[in-house]
Amino acid sequence: MQRLRTREVKIGNLIIGGNHPIRIQTMTTTDTMDTEATVAQCIRCIEAGAELVRITAPSKKEAENLLPIKNALRAAGYSTPLVADIHFTPNAAEIAAGIVEKVRVNPGNYVDKKKFEQLEYSDADYQEEIERIQQRFTPLVRLCKQHGTAMRIGTNHGSLSDRIMSRYGDTALGMVESAMEFLRIARALDYHQIVLSMKSSNPQVMIEAYRTLVQHMQQEFGECYPLHLGVTEAGDGEDGRIKSAIGIGTLLEEGIGDTIRVSLTEEPEYELPVCRNLLTRYGNLPVEETMSTRTFNTTSATSILLNPHLVIADISKLKNVVPQDLTTVGYTYTENDDKWVIHDQAADYIFCNEVPNFALPGTLNVLCYYEQWLPYCANAHCFPLFDILQYIEGPYIHHERRNFVMLDARPNAYPQEVRAKIMSKLRKDRTVILCLSSTTDQAIQEIKALCDELVSNGITNSCVLISDNNDTSLDQALIQYSVEAGSLLLEQRVSGICLGFQFGNLNFSREELLHHIQTLNSISFGILQASRKRISKTEYISCPSCGRTLFDLQETTAKIRAVTNHLKGVKIAIMGCIVNGPGEMADADFGYVGSGVGKITLYKGKDIMKRNLDSSVAVDELIQLLKEHNAWREPQGV
Repeated sequence: MQRLRTREVKIGNLIIGGNHPIRIQTMTTTDTMDTEATVAQCIRCIEAGAELVRITAPSKKEAENLLPIKNALRAAGYSTPLVADIHFTPNAAEIAAGIVEKVRVNPGNYVDKKKFEQLEYSDADYQEEIERIQQRFTPLVRLCKQHGTAMRIGTNHGSLSDRIMSRYGDTALGMVESAMEFLRIARALDYHQIVLSMKSSNPQVMIEAYRTLVQHMQQEFGECYPLHLGVTEAGDGEDGRIKSAIGIGTLLEEGIGDTIRVSLTEEPEYELPVCRNLLTRYGNLPVEETMSTRTFNTTSATSILLNPHLVIADISKLKNVVPQDLTTVGYTYTENDDKWVIHDQAADYIFCNEVPNFALPGTLNVLCYYEQWLPYCANAHCFPLFDILQYIEGPYIHHERRNFVMLDARPNAYPQEVRAKIMSKLRKDRTVILCLSSTTDQAIQEIKALCDELVSNGITNSCVLISDNNDTSLDQALIQYSVEAGSLLLEQRVSGICLGFQFGNLNFSREELLHHIQTLNSISFGILQASRKRISKTEYISCPSCGRTLFDLQETTAKIRAVTNHLKGVKIAIMGCIVNGPGEMADADFGYVGSGVGKITLYKGKDIMKRNLDSSVAVDELIQLLKEHNAWREPQGV
């Protein structure tokens, strides 16, 4: 795989696109009018590895204050380019264009407005609106040309204008056209120092939008501009990292992306190690010599999908498994009444070297190698795992319902005559669930190619991904798991996952093993949730905070999570301000949005339910709103 060749764009002393490395960046969370705090946070971000730092400028006064911030950074010896983040205020953008190295504008709210109105446009009316955008946007383009300032045209799924929504709907194509309107105006003025982005809180929408944008630029212009990748409102902790890795990593895997930002509801410097972990995997892809036309095969290649999508927990490194060990995979044994409590993130199978010698919960199945399974073949909850050569050579006893078969996706894993025998045998056996794996850096592409080969041979058996990792860092391993499993799940190539770990072949204590098993089980369900394949917990759409934020976002997110994290399947958006807030409500069931200093407005979907509540009572009011709409249930044990 090669990186897509894009135009070079100069941002101060930094060049993005062309043959240059993928750049990493972040955004400050301080009040832009607090010069000292903003400068201090910029320095922390730069020293943590940020190659660009973005600062919000919601009005003229913040835009003007970018100058003392920049001067202080330059006086301290920092030359990192600064980016002004603009929404709603063209005048602020025009001021910022003369100060910082790059200006970000959102085409959804730079000229257009969003009132969630369905409007009807004739072609003439629509063209009149485009001309209005041209009149309003042209002064900024000319100022950027004059000052040598770069620009990011950054579309957000949550802030598509009513005009775009009326013609294109809430679609990836609408996101692309929103940006292309602005890009056409800039090109007509011979201005090309442009980076583009297509952000969404839903990785699948985000991926589709970037792919569509690449194809539209190639078809219309014969060239591509650099792309800034990010999943917006990803949230915090493990969930935020998984969601970001799926969206950003899937595109980097395809050679798309020139700069990345991981948006976490945490301190901005914590975003940068996640960026570096992504680039450890994808930062060294060569850039193609000349731009090639990109096509994306996203057709499902394994048509029989399991429901629900399976989670197989690998506990094979544990010896002498006891009931209490299964707490790590979602099953709690209560000894006093000899019962199992089955949690929402309960694995469907455990893979082990020995079948446990105690009665298992009724929903849990055991998967083990054929030799270990054979004495238990009469047990309805035990299933065999065959190596593919073992399976085709036989004769072996098979399970009447399900037989798991390991298949190596590397193209030269088997001689051609063996490969033909594999296909012939699989074509006749509908009981097989294929466990696909590859240990190479091209694992995703190899598994996709194998899935295509299976279908071309008339084999549509369900597939499970086995993703093994030998990194010593779980943070780095999470990136591999998320990218491999997430991209294959989104394209419906696989319908189950089993995460294995070696972690540098370190010797773990039993307690450490149990901790890793529990973490990998949580990651498995997190990947399934982020790819919208299996919902097992509350989902939080949480913005990363910035100088526009009207309350302590990290503290509030933690508070809301603490009282709602048992509401399986409910999507709650927590937004610092109205820039993306109401728009992202369309993808959330309920929303908690800053509407003024210390004031919160609550939404159901995109409809306002309770306006300008005092933040001291807003969380309680959110719970009441959940109750009013039958989305609340009491936590277990309460």
